[in-house]
Amino acid sequence: MSFKTKMRQTLRSVLEVLERVIHPIYSSATRAFSPNDDNYPESGVQPYDGDPPAKNRHY
Repeated sequence: MSFKTKMRQTLRSVLEVLERVIHPIYSSATRAFSPNDDNYPESGVQPYDGDPPAKNRHY
């Protein structure tokens, strides 16, 4: 093998390892900082149906 071939192979191996390390980190970061994909229904303001606490009881 010539020196050029060895250098190409080494460089390719290094880049492959870097890609394997960086890709999961990049994927996680883009998922964490992207707009959420929750599909919750828009329900609007909900009225409060509970009873107020008794005035002589403080929690």
